[in-house]
Amino acid sequence: MIEIHEGIPSLSGPKGFLPVREDDEITFKLAMLFEGQCEGFGPLKAAKKFGYTRQRYYQILYQFMDQGAAGLKSLKPGPKGNYRRTDEIVRQIIRYRFLDFNMSPEVVAQKLNQNGYLIATRSVERVISDYGLQKKTASLSPRKRTSKG
Repeated sequence: MIEIHEGIPSLSGPKGFLPVREDDEITFKLAMLFEGQCEGFGPLKAAKKFGYTRQRYYQILYQFMDQGAAGLKSLKPGPKGNYRRTDEIVRQIIRYRFLDFNMSPEVVAQKLNQNGYLIATRSVERVISDYGLQKKTASLSPRKRTSKG
């Protein structure tokens, strides 16, 4: 059972306590499941005590049952993949670049947007750069000196 002992959250039992770091989400979730499933508090009371909803309690329970304690670690929020530069859009950008190598990224983005693909010019530039499709700049080679004499 999680209790506050000397101002520190702790796992407590009949013989003593074990301090828990406040940022240890896995231990707190595991303690919630223990109190809900093993101590007789039930899902709703345990969830409320730890600041979760009943629905979230069951999500955490199923994660634990499926993956063990490692499943209790929260995943990073945010997009999991590249939702703008999909494989299809990348193929279209490469296609436009090969059809007309002089076509600017702005024009490629405009054509894609006209065809229903939502893409920004900067994303087109990134694809062109990632695939090495940018224009080669002419390099100036140093002139050879002719010796007079």
